[in-house]
Amino acid sequence: MVGAKTPRMTMPTRLVLYVLIDDPDREMYGLEICGAAGLPSGTIHPILARLEKTGWLTSRWEEIDTHKEGRPRRRYYRLNPNSLAMVRAALHRADPAVKALGQLRPGHMEGTS
Repeated sequence: MVGAKTPRMTMPTRLVLYVLIDDPDREMYGLEICGAAGLPSGTIHPILARLEKTGWLTSRWEEIDTHKEGRPRRRYYRLNPNSLAMVRAALHRADPAVKALGQLRPGHMEGTS
């Protein structure tokens, strides 16, 4: 599936990708990504689904005993290692808008360009 059409690089999509590309080997669950990107879950979950459909992300459900843990299972996401170059290139092409975002959220975009 890698190599599918590049998703629209909206500002929220870029924020999600920057969070994930900061440590591409790390798995993160939805609410963790929400907090790091500063976006509500209603915004990031459709983005995560689109990115997974393009092959840029992989996901898995954690295997836990929900009664023992006292919470629902989490879905963990991470960048597909085969898509890192495409993600970096797409973010680089979106760089002018990212610079503007950096002015709105100082310190959030350091080391990304």
